[in-house]
Amino acid sequence: MPGLVAEQDAVSLVRRVARALNRRVTDVVALLFNHKSTGSLGAVAGFAIAVVFAWRFLRPRPPATQTGPAKPAGTPDSVVSDVPEPVGDSGKVITRQIVAKRLSGCRKVTCQLLGIVFEEKTSEELQKHATVRPSVVELLLEISRHCDLYLMETVLDDKSEENALMALESAGLFKTGGLMKEKVLFCSTEVGRTSFVRQLEADFHIDSSLDIVSQLSRFIRCQLFISSMEGGQLAANIFNSPSLEQFFS
Repeated sequence: MPGLVAEQDAVSLVRRVARALNRRVTDVVALLFNHKSTGSLGAVAGFAIAVVFAWRFLRPRPPATQTGPAKPAGTPDSVVSDVPEPVGDSGKVITRQIVAKRLSGCRKVTCQLLGIVFEEKTSEELQKHATVRPSVVELLLEISRHCDLYLMETVLDDKSEENALMALESAGLFKTGGLMKEKVLFCSTEVGRTSFVRQLEADFHIDSSLDIVSQLSRFIRCQLFISSMEGGQLAANIFNSPSLEQFFS
């Protein structure tokens, strides 16, 4: 505790000097009133100056302030971290950005089921069973959040419709509310599927039939032709991809 002892000694010294000064001033004042001596006044002034310098020299100095980078205004006293908080699954964030970019502002999307959403590729297979491709589930949900999504297919009978709806429901595609059973449409011919797209006034259609995308190219803003083979001379507004998920990857 050396600092505390030095401070106490300095205070004691100042008090002693103050008492002596008080006595000296009292004596000198009396002397002035009695003798009006100029020399005594000078003695008082000199003694006072000496006391001031003694106090300035002996007084304890305040502790040095630790220097460091200034804390930004408004930050709490706790440790400040520059690490951003996670905002969710990064994969879903990336998918959302890609979906928005690929759709290029389109707000109504129509999509065929066979060979795109389903593992089955023919209407005859759909009569027996329907299997949703796992890789497209999250993608379809994201598209349904971003825009108005309709699914459609050409079927041979009511059993095919039942198989399709059951498979979509089992995959969880109706849980979020973006896609509903009422937005899954069925027809008996490809001409009917073409009519659906035009009547809905879709601005983005996805299909595996080259005939359909070719017929719709004059009426639909954008189309995606799903085929493992090149589509040949496609219109400028028709994209080509082997699968739905590859186009949105």
